[in-house]
Amino acid sequence: MSRRRSFRAGGALLRGGGWGGRPPGPVLAGGLAAVAARSAYAALIQHPPGGRQTWARTNHRGEPVTLLEGPAAAAAAVAVTLIVPGMSGRCRAALAVAGAGAALCGGYDDLRGSGARRGFRGHLGALARGEVTTGAVKIAGIGAAGLGASALLGGISADAGSATDLIVNAGLAAGGANLVNLFDLRPGRAIKVALAAGTVLGAASPASRLAAAAPVGAALALLPEDLGERAMLGDAGANALGAMVGAAAAASLPRKARVSILAAIAGLTAASEVVSFTRVIERTPPLRWLDMLGRRPSPPPASEAGDVSEAHGAGRAHGAGGSNGAGDAGGRSAPHEAAGPGGGSAAAAPR
Repeated sequence: MSRRRSFRAGGALLRGGGWGGRPPGPVLAGGLAAVAARSAYAALIQHPPGGRQTWARTNHRGEPVTLLEGPAAAAAAVAVTLIVPGMSGRCRAALAVAGAGAALCGGYDDLRGSGARRGFRGHLGALARGEVTTGAVKIAGIGAAGLGASALLGGISADAGSATDLIVNAGLAAGGANLVNLFDLRPGRAIKVALAAGTVLGAASPASRLAAAAPVGAALALLPEDLGERAMLGDAGANALGAMVGAAAAASLPRKARVSILAAIAGLTAASEVVSFTRVIERTPPLRWLDMLGRRPSPPPASEAGDVSEAHGAGRAHGAGGSNGAGDAGGRSAPHEAAGPGGGSAAAAPR
C-alpha cells in the first residue's frame, strides 16, 4: 500500500502519496497540463471563438500573432488543477477560482480595452474622475477572485491570524496576476517569470510543487509559441498564470514566507509605476541574457526614443496591473489600430 502524507500550509490541506514515498502529483499535473495546453491551443487555432480577427494582433516586426495562447494556457492549468490527485477540494477550488477569475478579467481587457490609461495610477485616477475603464474593471475582478480564493483556503474564521491570512493570501493571488502581466512585454518574458517563480516555489516543499505544477506545465508547453512570436499570452494568460502561482504560494507556504513574498510583489508593483523593467533588464547583462534566451534576434531600433522604441509596440498600454507605468506600458495584447502620433498603435499595439 502506498504511503499517504499530508501537508498543512496556508490554511489548506494538500495530500501527497507516493511511488517510493514521493508524491506523483506534481509530475502528473505538469504533464497533463502541458498536453492539455497544447491540445487547447490547437483546437482554438482551428476554431477561434468569434473568428481569427478577434484574436489577431500585429507585433513589433509587423508580423501577425494571436492571443489564443492565453486562453489555452489558462484553461489547461485550471482544468488540470481540478482533477489531479493529491490536493484537497478547497485547494483545488481556490487555485481554479484564482486562475479562472484572472483569465476572464484579463480576457475582457484584452478584447475590450482601449489602451487609453496605463497602470494603477491611470485606471484609478480615471475612476476618481468618474470614468470606468476596462483596467479598473480588471482590478476589481482580479481582486475579488483573489479574495474568493483566499476564503476557500480557509482564511475566514474569527481569529486575528485567519484575518491576516485572508488578506495575505488574497494579495498573493491578485498581486501574482498583476506582476506576471507586468513582464509581458517581450516574447517569452512573462512565461519565463512564471516558470522561475513556480520553480522556486516548488523547491520549498512537496506541497508547493504539487500546487504550482499545473500552471508551470501549461506555461512550459506554450513557451515555444511565445518565443517564436506566433502567439502571446495577453492579459488572459499572464494574469491567470500569475494568479495561480500566487495562490499556490498561499496554499503551501508558512505565513512568514507568504508575507515576505507579498512584500516583494508590492515593492515590484510600486516600482513599475516609476521604473522601466525593460530598461533594467536590457542594462543588466545576466538578465538580458535570460530575456533573450530562445528568442529571435531583436530588430534594430528605429529611434532612440526611450521605451517607446524599446517596447514591442510603441505606446502600448494595458489594464489593471497589466502595465508598467514607466513607459513599459503593459500587456502586449491591446487591439492593434492605426498608428498614433508617436508612430505606434493608437490603441497600444502588442509586442
